[in-house]
Amino acid sequence: MRLVPDAAEQPFAPAAPRRLGAVELVPGRVGAAVLSMAGQVLDRTESSYDAATATPADIDAALARVAGVFAGREVQGIGVAAAGLVDPVTGLILEVNDVPALHGYPVTERLGALTGAGVRLEHRARLQVLGDRWFGAGRGRRTFASVSTGEVLGVGVLYDGEVMAPPGGRSGAHMTVSASGERCTCGSRGCWKTLATTGWLRARARAAGLGEARSLAELVRSGDPLAGQVVEEYAHNLALGLVNVQQLFAPGLFILHGEAREGGERFRTVVEERLRDAVAFAGAEQPRVLVGTAAVDDVALLGGAGLVLSHL
Repeated sequence: MRLVPDAAEQPFAPAAPRRLGAVELVPGRVGAAVLSMAGQVLDRTESSYDAATATPADIDAALARVAGVFAGREVQGIGVAAAGLVDPVTGLILEVNDVPALHGYPVTERLGALTGAGVRLEHRARLQVLGDRWFGAGRGRRTFASVSTGEVLGVGVLYDGEVMAPPGGRSGAHMTVSASGERCTCGSRGCWKTLATTGWLRARARAAGLGEARSLAELVRSGDPLAGQVVEEYAHNLALGLVNVQQLFAPGLFILHGEAREGGERFRTVVEERLRDAVAFAGAEQPRVLVGTAAVDDVALLGGAGLVLSHL
């Protein structure tokens, strides 16, 4: 009597579901997530570090804290969305003005050693537009722009199906929008970053006598007319950089992520009206502005997952 069937008679075990891994590395924070092949976030974690004082060992420790989310998940790969200037070929973060410890940091090597998975690196803005293309409001479009706002500022542009940036390319945060403006962390003056990030918003609120406003949402909720003026100025500053993007690529659709989601309908309208007033091309699509509506803004993590998908 045969107690064990022949191999040919063995029932097939169901294949384990395929999973994607993603990491977002920005000044002061590391996020990680496991996603389904359809872009659903199945598990996530986050860790923080001090951007100004961190050492490479501190970055190692932050990565190690989030890498546990991938344990036992057999992800197909991990896509890293990093701020600053990166080299996708070598897997190095070359430079992040606000985080000296990330200069030359070998993130793919470190994360690969922690997880045993294949790791790919790209610039956060470049991956953000892929997140919207694969899983977000850009699905079905061949040309649009995806905008990150808040402490980190940047734009990813998809043009006729191709991401318009060199590998590891810049985000637009350091385009000059005011020749005699404030000194930026990069050393230049008048960078878009100096006028359209949370740092500017806090400083402007203090100068207006509004105290230590912690966020755009706090200013909007206050109902103070003076706070409303600061919010509107912030929207105009954000539009300054986007006007340049529209002039160059005419993406038509701009999808705002991050802090801009807290600005409400008035904030969105001001940005859209500024774009329409400043740019007019005969026959071109009228600029439209959408605001990400998800409870948690995962577009950079979705972009990391999209990077893995594009290489499978």
